[in-house]
Amino acid sequence: MWDIVVVGSMMMDLVSTVERLPKVGETIHGISFEHNYGGKGANQCVAAASLGATTAMVGLVGEDSYGKKYLRHLRELEIGEGSTSGIDLEQVFQTSKAMTGIASIWVDGQGNNSIIITAGANSDLKVSDLKGADHLLKKAKMIVCQLEIPIETTLEVLRRAKEYGCRSIFNPAPAVKDLPAEFLSYSDILCANETEAELLCGFPVDTDDACQRALAFLLERGPNTAIITLGERGAVFATKDSPKTQFVTVDQVKVVDTTGAGDAFVGALAHFLVADPEGEGKLREAVRKACKYASLTVQFPGSQKSFPAIENMMADFFD
Repeated sequence: MWDIVVVGSMMMDLVSTVERLPKVGETIHGISFEHNYGGKGANQCVAAASLGATTAMVGLVGEDSYGKKYLRHLRELEIGEGSTSGIDLEQVFQTSKAMTGIASIWVDGQGNNSIIITAGANSDLKVSDLKGADHLLKKAKMIVCQLEIPIETTLEVLRRAKEYGCRSIFNPAPAVKDLPAEFLSYSDILCANETEAELLCGFPVDTDDACQRALAFLLERGPNTAIITLGERGAVFATKDSPKTQFVTVDQVKVVDTTGAGDAFVGALAHFLVADPEGEGKLREAVRKACKYASLTVQFPGSQKSFPAIENMMADFFD
């Protein structure tokens, strides 16, 4: 049995570091450029594995050099000292019909980023491709999915999770306007940031009162748990059983790069919920630890390469 199965995207990140983001029509000099490994699905899978979860990935890359490099990266990824990834890649395939997904990322001097994604092979991950992954979904303790693959595929994953009695985390990112209502009704745990919550709810989610309204709105539409991440302010959550909004704060840190921080949160959340699954208090602890893990990743550049393995962290980090 796998702790966590992630169905989602795999992207090659093309990262330019700049002093500031360019204005429309402006050309500016960059400070540095590098290739990193990203994509929300793979990021979340790597984050969970880095914390000790047994994970499996379901995804698609191209038969190009980026796709080959990505698969080699995941196979050779060191999760802890002297160990290799342990991420099950049985259901990660290459296709000749599309290139590997690309994310063009600009990171400014304050660590803020702007991202353009070209889904590539991720757009070819069809519902029919889930047939081979069904045994993974049936045995998973937690299923995680997002919106960088076709929405009908993600919806089918959530539907099967509910059918199989498996807990699921749905991360509605990138944000999609007018998302079908079935996504919320099939989701067990909905985890969105403020922008994504605003699109789902139809009103700005930029104050504490608005967060409370948004959580109530989302819970009425299906999920058992709703979580809204607030960046440097932490997160808020509520459940159907305990609908009172709970706020979780996080210590302020020096931000270098926020790329992948939301994915680090989702992957960490999945891990901590599987590792210690019972009760409202356990949920608060999982959210708190996920916030703390995400706040650590923003202090380093990149997405997956900024995700520390549990073996390389101070023993009392999550205390």
